[in-house]
Amino acid sequence: MILLGLTGSIGMGKSTTTAMFAEHGALVWNADDAVHALYARGGGAVGPIGEAFPGVVVDGAVDRARLAEALGRDETAFRRLETIVHPLVAAGRLAELEAARASGVRLAVLDIPLLFETGGDRAVDAVVVVTADADTQRRRVLARPGVTVERFEAILARQMPDAEKRRRADFVIDTGHGLEAARARVDEIVGMVLSPDWTPRRQPLSPPGEPIH
Repeated sequence: MILLGLTGSIGMGKSTTTAMFAEHGALVWNADDAVHALYARGGGAVGPIGEAFPGVVVDGAVDRARLAEALGRDETAFRRLETIVHPLVAAGRLAELEAARASGVRLAVLDIPLLFETGGDRAVDAVVVVTADADTQRRRVLARPGVTVERFEAILARQMPDAEKRRRADFVIDTGHGLEAARARVDEIVGMVLSPDWTPRRQPLSPPGEPIH
């Protein structure tokens, strides 16, 4: 099974693009969704996080605002949170990939916003970067409820610049030219990586069960 790591800055169209890969029968695994599930009522991270950060669990789920406050009060807190969450995320991802492989799925797309920042690009066969021009990105993000210019700029400051992501990518999908152009590019990439003659330029350094954040 081919593993593609998909990433891109905020507002670039990652969700739309992963849906296009799913239309080809690819397993799509989303890092943010995995964490949300772990934080929700009954999620595997609720108990450990509640023990490590008293007061952040409300009604059986992790209250993200309270957790953010706890993280802001202690410089070592974020690392403690990572030691709880990352193994759970990795175990869930591995289980999904193994089930997909056993059922004959030939392509998996790992949607990981901080793929490069966390070194996850070393554990996939190829990296797809979703991009768009700066004006399109800004318009999309500011149209979201509750997003201010200040918040948008703060998010951008924490992410690797789009130009650097594109430079390091194996494949680039520009969603700024419309859905059909993006879909055509997805079709092209799927056809290429599933071809018997395709050889990944990068060789995964660790099995799918190793930490990818």
